[in-house]
Amino acid sequence: MPLFVYNQRCFTSIFFFAEAAQPIILFLEESMKIFIDSADIKEIREVHSWGILDGVTTNPTLIAKTGKKFDECVKEITGLVDGPISVEVISQDASGMVNEGRELAKINKKNITIKIPCTPEGLKVVKMLAADGIKTNMTLVFSPSQAVLAAKAGATFVSPFVGRLDDISHFGMEIVRDIVNIYKNYNFKTEIIVASIRHPLHFVEAAKMGAHIATCPYSVLFLLAKHPLTDIGIKKFLEDYQKIPK
Repeated sequence: MPLFVYNQRCFTSIFFFAEAAQPIILFLEESMKIFIDSADIKEIREVHSWGILDGVTTNPTLIAKTGKKFDECVKEITGLVDGPISVEVISQDASGMVNEGRELAKINKKNITIKIPCTPEGLKVVKMLAADGIKTNMTLVFSPSQAVLAAKAGATFVSPFVGRLDDISHFGMEIVRDIVNIYKNYNFKTEIIVASIRHPLHFVEAAKMGAHIATCPYSVLFLLAKHPLTDIGIKKFLEDYQKIPK
């Protein structure tokens, strides 16, 4: 009986003999990746030191908060993190976005990923940059249909913004669940970055749903590592240590 082992990166088969004629198909998920949503090099350096950081997402608002020049800030991040670094274009037309994307990619062709808004013009850009071998992140995605178009256009990543959907009384994680299921149906190669994460439960739900990546602000990443019972346990152990005869 053939055993087919499938994941979103590859499709391999292992054959062995048995009476049953039907193949068994196993779906194997890759390890979840963690990005930090920040342009603050101090925050990025701290999380990088934890050994859990796979990439960085930025936007013009985050970079403006650093007070640094755009290129200076991006180069500093790429010098620290050897993984996808999302930087956003600001043009609205396809020609302008393509030119910006190509220039930004020159900063670090290996790691720079161009963030492009999910619009008809943005879809054109994804297709063109993909042809150049430049990684893209289709951002400001708020529906499964937008995510399907992004994958069809050849986006490397797609970023559904769950927190902003919650802000308008919509359960943002439902969109992630739908996108995960649709991508599995058609074996889309585009990776899902759960973005606009506001609290640890967003992160946990993303992991349970099988999203490829969660990008979190430093404050949320810090909370992921915290638990009151851990603090209580440490306090108790330290108190008891003081009681041990010296």
